[in-house]
Amino acid sequence: MNVFAFVIAMLLFLLGMLAFGMAFVATGFETLVFAGGILLIAVSLAIPFHLLGRTDGA
Repeated sequence: MNVFAFVIAMLLFLLGMLAFGMAFVATGFETLVFAGGILLIAVSLAIPFHLLGRTDGA
């Protein structure tokens, strides 16, 4: 399960980075594409921070 969540989070992160780059060529929708990139990266970071269990030994 942790590997599956990692793959999904990594794909969302990479899609967010792609959206940042595509915001410069998206004529008329620059703000929406850039904001979508921010949301994708935020969700990709929320998966391991909030949805996965803690892995510390305590």
